[in-house]
Amino acid sequence: MSPHLSASAESATAPLLVACLCAQWCGTCKDYQPLFTALQAEFPGARMQWVDVEDEADLVDPIEVENFPTLLIAQGERATFFGTVTPHLETLRRLIQSSAADGAPTVRDAEVQALVQRLGVR
Repeated sequence: MSPHLSASAESATAPLLVACLCAQWCGTCKDYQPLFTALQAEFPGARMQWVDVEDEADLVDPIEVENFPTLLIAQGERATFFGTVTPHLETLRRLIQSSAADGAPTVRDAEVQALVQRLGVR
């Protein structure tokens, strides 16, 4: 962290990653993908990333994604949300807003944090 920035100031300038972990065969995921992609216009500074857990198993492992859609939201190198969500546009919008806000909690799972690192270098 820069000595001149507080933790909240630095997180506010860090890039936002919103990754949807899904599977090609999942009907819910197919229906959800256009909504997910449409939100890019509302969050132009965010990197919206669609990750097929089977095609990119080497990237996702050792995390087991059992329910779809599963979202990972990170501010810089810090995961602020990881979990299964209902496939609704407004739910995703609110999650992105709250996860990018100052004071958003950090996901404490080391494997999730490692996934953020792997996705960040793509």
